[in-house]
Amino acid sequence: QVQLVESGGGSVQPGGSLRLSCVASGITHSDYCMAWFRQSPGKEREGIAGIDSDGSPSYVDSVKRRFTISRDNAKNTLYLQMNSLNPEDSALYYCAAGRTGGHWYTQNMYDYWGQGTQVTISP
Repeated sequence: QVQLVESGGGSVQPGGSLRLSCVASGITHSDYCMAWFRQSPGKEREGIAGIDSDGSPSYVDSVKRRFTISRDNAKNTLYLQMNSLNPEDSALYYCAAGRTGGHWYTQNMYDYWGQGTQVTISP
């Protein structure tokens, strides 16, 4: 049984930082492309950062130079370091794992999803 479990969300002030983690079980982590998506109320889920099996990262423009995606295959863990957070970053953050080829930011590329961790940025 495959499980992805996110953690690290919370409530911080604008300008603050958070580090999200996603621990995977039931898969060979190094075989999968991984990504972080987020969804805020009334908006579609969007891909914000992806990392392929060799560790090459990709980002959506809105988080470039603020967020860093990384992975530790030995620990079956995906990370997202988020700095300079602003209220527009408030959302439910999901991690995803997939082996299907395609654009990293498209949801149908991913086979497995976590339940999400809430991030809230407010004064």
